[in-house]
Amino acid sequence: MQKYTIAVIQLELSPDTSDNERKALDWVTKAAKQGANVICLPELYRSQYFCQKEDTKLFGLAETFPGPSTELFAKAAEELHAVIIVPFFEKRGSGMYHNSAAIIDADGKTAGLYRKMHIPDDPAYYEKYYFTPGDAGFKAFETKYGKIGTLICWDQWFPEGARLMALQGAPVLFYPTAIGWHPAEIERYGARQQDAWMTVQRGHAIANGMYVAAANRIGFEQPVAEQAGIQFWGSSFICDPQGLILAKASDDKEEILLAEVDLKNLENVRNNWPFLRDRRIDAYQDILKRYID
Repeated sequence: MQKYTIAVIQLELSPDTSDNERKALDWVTKAAKQGANVICLPELYRSQYFCQKEDTKLFGLAETFPGPSTELFAKAAEELHAVIIVPFFEKRGSGMYHNSAAIIDADGKTAGLYRKMHIPDDPAYYEKYYFTPGDAGFKAFETKYGKIGTLICWDQWFPEGARLMALQGAPVLFYPTAIGWHPAEIERYGARQQDAWMTVQRGHAIANGMYVAAANRIGFEQPVAEQAGIQFWGSSFICDPQGLILAKASDDKEEILLAEVDLKNLENVRNNWPFLRDRRIDAYQDILKRYID
């Protein structure tokens, strides 16, 4: 298809997983009825962001693949004739967990599974405790509407993943996300942190000549009383291959963002800004080193 409509859904999530499933399904249905062909939910949509503290009991939030989320949205994808990106906490086996996203095709079948490759370990983002780094690599997945690239949150800061998605022919890259402010830092650092987050992703769109769509959550989450909590900043957005913002959400409201992917526009941008043509792949060997002494 030369043109199709994508959507990102920005949600406020509760401690009740069943409630979050119902809410997410409701918003996905709304997006499809508004014309969305490919729909992306926020990272770990089924729960509040639990990585604020290391606690073995929280592994109980994980689900198998296939499991409740994939079964729920497989049925919805088939009924709505839409591709749905479903990020979830995956239990791969005993003691083996991933931060994953299932890509459900418009016929209800699974088009692919992405496991988050870059795992952060920052204050209140203790993901290394919960998630094993992905081992399936960076893959673009074929769907009814063409190839789709999907990375997850911390992946969005690294240019290599975005580049590999572009090289596999994905015209659009989705970033399901859970990012926000530490309350004590908002006044001093909040604006620059949020601006950096959006700027780096727009840079990936420009450098690779592709559409980029980020789906974040909103709301203050403090699942553990002794933790300061996180104020998630929303601001989900979709930009075009020149980094132009096509749609942007608020920082405090649940919203659906819609934008059109136009493959002719993408080709025109790449023809005029031929970054892929001019890459010096003969001279990049050192990029595979951890550090150049």
